[in-house]
Amino acid sequence: MAATIKDVARLAGVSQSSVCRALAKPEQVRPETRERVERAARDLGYYPNRAARGLITGRTANIGVVLPDLANPFFPSVVKAIQTQARLFDYAVFLSDTDEDPAVETSLIRALAKQVDGFLLCSPRAGDEELRACDRELQTPIVVLNRRVSPFPSVTADSADGMRQAVGHLHALGHRRIAYVAGPRTSWSNRDRLRGLRSATSSYDMDLIEAGNVAPTVDGGAAVADLVAASPATAVIAYNDLVALGLLNRFRAREIAVPGRISVVGFDDILLAGLVTPALTTVAIAKEQIGRAGVELLLDLLGDRSPVNKRTPTQLIVRASTGPVPQ
Repeated sequence: MAATIKDVARLAGVSQSSVCRALAKPEQVRPETRERVERAARDLGYYPNRAARGLITGRTANIGVVLPDLANPFFPSVVKAIQTQARLFDYAVFLSDTDEDPAVETSLIRALAKQVDGFLLCSPRAGDEELRACDRELQTPIVVLNRRVSPFPSVTADSADGMRQAVGHLHALGHRRIAYVAGPRTSWSNRDRLRGLRSATSSYDMDLIEAGNVAPTVDGGAAVADLVAASPATAVIAYNDLVALGLLNRFRAREIAVPGRISVVGFDDILLAGLVTPALTTVAIAKEQIGRAGVELLLDLLGDRSPVNKRTPTQLIVRASTGPVPQ
């Protein structure tokens, strides 16, 4: 039979209430008592009941993770890192997909608020004021990933530096006209990347052709590929790798040589980026680092510590989809 709290108390030589405090609120018991209780729990293979512990602490030991599209290969790596980090601190993760719908996003936050101790919002699509309204209404701690929204703590990638690396790479190959296929208008990451790209092309005295906003999908990239091919651009940077893969597919169908006629750069470095032909040059984001850092910031909030916004590095990964400017 499974060990009970009574068994742990007997082996540790303390009361059952002391066991509860040692496992749920260790700061309230003497270190030697906590060590005896933890040793007894390990020896017996005892794991505290989450519901019972919640009655004592007022906490659920659950974290809510809300993201716009689980089908996007960028997010599983982030979620896996979140789960791994949360498990280290005995937290479970509730995962919700909003299908890129801001209204669904705020609805899910409200629905889950009583079941979690805090939220990690991955690339949220809702407006700043809508998120702040949820915060005022629910008073459930929120940390934002891949976006900055005051007053929430955030973890973001250094997209501006990533764009500088990509533009510098293309400039060294002789390119002077670059197209950009933008992501959703509501995406903070898209605006951040575009700012970095405009700054980088300006510093290199290069022409930037903005090809419009598309869905952050393979189909979104394919839909704008003909427009990019008809432009004077000799290289194109896509909002993300999925859009870049859509461009590659359409160029292949039209027998437009990559990189012979046009070079293609993605953003994110998802697994597929290195598996397609030609392999995709892309800006890698530290996805696992973003997930871990998000959990750490949320635990700081829950522990009444002051979290500090974090910015993770990006790195250009050069592969076969970029080459010298056509002569």
